[in-house]
Amino acid sequence: MVTGRRGVTIRLLLLIGLVVTAFAYLVLHIWTEQGGVLPPASWGALIVLLFMACGVFSAGLPVRRFLRGQAKKPLNPIRAMRAVVLAQASALTGALVLGWNVAQILVLLPDLDIASRRSLAWKLAALAAGGVLMAVAGLMVQAMCRVDGDHHDPGVGRGHEGDEEPDGSNER
Repeated sequence: MVTGRRGVTIRLLLLIGLVVTAFAYLVLHIWTEQGGVLPPASWGALIVLLFMACGVFSAGLPVRRFLRGQAKKPLNPIRAMRAVVLAQASALTGALVLGWNVAQILVLLPDLDIASRRSLAWKLAALAAGGVLMAVAGLMVQAMCRVDGDHHDPGVGRGHEGDEEPDGSNER
């Protein structure tokens, strides 16, 4: 889990996407120059990316309802933490998927006049868009799960004997 006040940022995702694109482009370019073929791309992978983005978003909805006071039942803090970790993992994975597929498109650029290469480039572009969707879903859920520092619920985080208040007392 990425900790800190901001969690996963767009800047981090762009950096990861650019690094993956550069590294994958170098490796794939050398690979294809040696006679290797690009890995296959399938529409099924796009469906999986879409389902994962929807799953991440739906995992964050109960946390959002709870934080807005619209929940009918209490929220387990572990479930909220899992939603944030899932959101951050989704955002990072989306950046990786985007970088990998953009690198393959860059390798295909000189051969786009060939129909089969153009078709593969369209599949890769769709997969790259799926990666963007995963990253966006992750960033949205991370934002939905954010608790402002000013928001303080006196009952949250306590419940064990010996817990101290910020002033050092043990009163509840």
